[in-house]
Amino acid sequence: MPDGGIRLAELTTLRVGGAAARFVRATTAAELVAAVSDADAAQEPVLLVGGGSNLLVADDGFAGVVVQIASDGLEVADDGDSVLVTVQAGMAWDDLVARAVAAGWSGIEALSGIPGSVGATPIQNVGAYGQEVATTIDEVEVWDRRLRGVRRFAGRECSFGYRHSRFKADPSRFVVLAVTFRLVVEPLGQPVRYAELGRRLGVEPGERAPLAAVRAAVLALRAGKGMVLDPADHDTWSAGSFFTNPVLDSAAAARLPEDAPRYDQPDGTVKTSAAWLIEHAGFGKGFALTPAAPASLSTKHTLALTNRGAARASDLLALARQVRDGVETRFGVRLVNEPVLVNCSL
Repeated sequence: MPDGGIRLAELTTLRVGGAAARFVRATTAAELVAAVSDADAAQEPVLLVGGGSNLLVADDGFAGVVVQIASDGLEVADDGDSVLVTVQAGMAWDDLVARAVAAGWSGIEALSGIPGSVGATPIQNVGAYGQEVATTIDEVEVWDRRLRGVRRFAGRECSFGYRHSRFKADPSRFVVLAVTFRLVVEPLGQPVRYAELGRRLGVEPGERAPLAAVRAAVLALRAGKGMVLDPADHDTWSAGSFFTNPVLDSAAAARLPEDAPRYDQPDGTVKTSAAWLIEHAGFGKGFALTPAAPASLSTKHTLALTNRGAARASDLLALARQVRDGVETRFGVRLVNEPVLVNCSL
């Protein structure tokens, strides 16, 4: 269904972004492939939009075709003690999590409340509260724009890393059409690996809790940080965590203050907390460039940059630069943005 003149602010959770030169809403995988293929044949730039929760689009908009991925639905196949759940890329992620918890499928319950669509999750290897989609993804079906054909990658072939995958490494090549998850059939969630979640549930790390209890606890924790979408709450007019947690080599980690968080990684690197660095560089909750600025850090969580109602992309970018540069000056660590920047840069 082609159209034109739509503003990207209407399609993104940050609610900023100028107009698209052309717009197509694809409600099936076939429509999605056709829209991308037609644009490629015409050498027209393509921007794919799912839930719009990981995009910061420039005020100038996008001089090409914006394809909204709106395919929906899932298929379930029993596989002994697990189920294979194949989900269309446009399905809302939290709808899938809610369905899984209600059905007694364990493996993604700690990812409750994350905005966006299913098709985006393997690209970013979405994770929260000790879970990542990489641990449950069995297969990803994509349209390969270079080879002009459908391909299927097993989970082990996706090169998953921290907020990374082969699809993110080559973003102009692959269009996710569907994702198959292998979920365990049982009433308990997977072992709790995040201390804050364990405290909320009243269990020790490594212990388990009922699926519904895990989902409720995660939703409450996320809501308390402004990370559950609410049109009335400007703290949720964001792209979630704006910066990824830095992963440092041992020398860089040793230069951090003694009380900075350190999480040793299997490869010998050390992950630290972007939120801690931001706060200790002097940027507290609600920080803004000026008292009347239309963009600020969330009043609930320093890792989210928020639109207070009238912000433009330029306002958010200016705030992001101030925070990034301030952290680098204070700690020598350069933060990396998690959202995709469209037609703009830091």
